[in-house]
Amino acid sequence: MDWVNDFQLFLLDFDGLLVNTELLHYRAYLRMCERRGHDLNWSFEDFTKSAHYDSKQLRVDIYKTLPLLHKEEPNWSTLYTEKKKHYLDILSETEIELMPGVEIFLNALCKHNIKRSVVTHSPKEQVDYIRSQNSILNTVENWITREDYNQSKPHPEPYLTAIERFYEQGDRVIGFEDSPRGIYSLLGTNAQPVLINSNIPAKMQLLIDEKKVVHFPTFEKISKFS
Repeated sequence: MDWVNDFQLFLLDFDGLLVNTELLHYRAYLRMCERRGHDLNWSFEDFTKSAHYDSKQLRVDIYKTLPLLHKEEPNWSTLYTEKKKHYLDILSETEIELMPGVEIFLNALCKHNIKRSVVTHSPKEQVDYIRSQNSILNTVENWITREDYNQSKPHPEPYLTAIERFYEQGDRVIGFEDSPRGIYSLLGTNAQPVLINSNIPAKMQLLIDEKKVVHFPTFEKISKFS
């Protein structure tokens, strides 16, 4: 695949794709539950299985695991607000790392002056903080954050919003994701979906076999891009 010449608009997820923050989100949920006196006895793998498929599944699974938490606070938005605060605290305690190969990849997009946009579920406040710690992220010219759309991934609205804003006639569009949730969102658009993940979720293998989704374990494994 000749990335530079074949595609004119690149769409990029953020958490877990460009920056190594999925573990921090996991820790924030654990801390939120802990501060309320509940032990969310999940591994990181348990968390990703729940969070990577549907925007509502994490809420359902946490309440199922901790029924007393649901009884104490059935309003998920209250808990999610608390989680966001804990996440910001954890961000301030942590040096945020880029995912493998991301710096080279973003520099190549910048070098070739390719239109690009991040499309993330994270709110602008979190994104801005992480950008302030990693200057290479500021080479991405456009950002779609949680405030810019109504329905989150796997609904296609986040990526459709980016395409509506940045697409020009004749553009071929490509999108990069690390989760099934994001891939399903891309499949609802005219973008070519690319899964960047060292592990292939079972539900993704068929899509890869059918060549509906391109797969690479990391950005480092992408060839013919310089």
